[in-house]
Amino acid sequence: MDTRTLSPTLEDVWATRFWDSERDDTLVCLDVHQETHDVKTFTFASADGKLFNFKAGQYFLFDFNFGFEEESRCYSISSSPQRNTTFSITVKRVAGGRISNWMHDNFVQGSQIKAQGPLGTFIRPTAGNKKFLLLSGGSGITPVMSMVRELADTCEQADVIFVHAARTPKDLIFRDELASLAGRLKHLRLHFLPEHITGEPAWPGLAGRISPEFFKLAVPDLSERIVMCCGPMPFMSAARTIAADAGVPPSHYIEESFEAAILDIAPKVEAEAAKTTVFAIEFAKQARRIDVSSEQTVLSSAKKAGIRIPSSCANGVCGTCKSKLVSGAVDMKHNGGIRQREIDAGFFLPCCSKPISDLVIDR
Repeated sequence: MDTRTLSPTLEDVWATRFWDSERDDTLVCLDVHQETHDVKTFTFASADGKLFNFKAGQYFLFDFNFGFEEESRCYSISSSPQRNTTFSITVKRVAGGRISNWMHDNFVQGSQIKAQGPLGTFIRPTAGNKKFLLLSGGSGITPVMSMVRELADTCEQADVIFVHAARTPKDLIFRDELASLAGRLKHLRLHFLPEHITGEPAWPGLAGRISPEFFKLAVPDLSERIVMCCGPMPFMSAARTIAADAGVPPSHYIEESFEAAILDIAPKVEAEAAKTTVFAIEFAKQARRIDVSSEQTVLSSAKKAGIRIPSSCANGVCGTCKSKLVSGAVDMKHNGGIRQREIDAGFFLPCCSKPISDLVIDR
């Protein structure tokens, strides 16, 4: 007799009841909720009724299949990890954004989609310092909203200041819910910061952009806090500078972003240049060939040369730039944006890959 049928192991029970984060699986949309004029929340459950085990701040990688073409996108979880039968993502409609517009226009209750996750390391530290600044701009609120919802569910006695910035009051995502939570949670202080008060001339608070002066008023003990920041790149760049100037140690500033951030590589001095190797990279479909240093990523070099490669995060997270490597080899350091089966099939992420030989890419 097979005793495993009588006393299943913990691993057997986990595999039966919990979603497998290592592989694609099917999600079913249970609800679509309009948050603001251009933001919707989509709530999902496992098609097999499995539970989810994620941490506040993590995300899922979704596969969108358009006939013969497939695209992937990362969306942060906005719901509390304490409620593990479902999870939600909150998506802003982006002008010209193929996926966000398609979701807003076509994704409804009952729609199904393949996804993998949870993924990501934008996770609030639980040991040591219990003083936090949750700082978000625009749709960057989603992962930190998951953290606030978890704090509400667990009644954790953390000292939290939440600053959320947006273009106008009507763009403040979760505005009513956050106001309610701030009235209920004794250790949560909330600050909304619209850049303009268009549509709400009687706005009762401050307006403008984040600045050292704003933080001196809203977060006078900033240097004592762990900063969790998510938002557009210019917003996070400003936040990073302000936090550093205020005395926040680099280890206490944690950020997340899926926005494109292609950085120009500064010219190297001759001594450094001598250590690099230049490889020829051919983009087969575009009939282009460029030379790329072993110290540069394929994507950054392609962008500077005007070669078209779809991209989003530039950090090996979202998988948008995924490409087929016809020949050659790269040094790839990704952050979950590509599966092992895809690597085995010859795909790679140009955004986080440096050449270690001449390459031919099916682009």
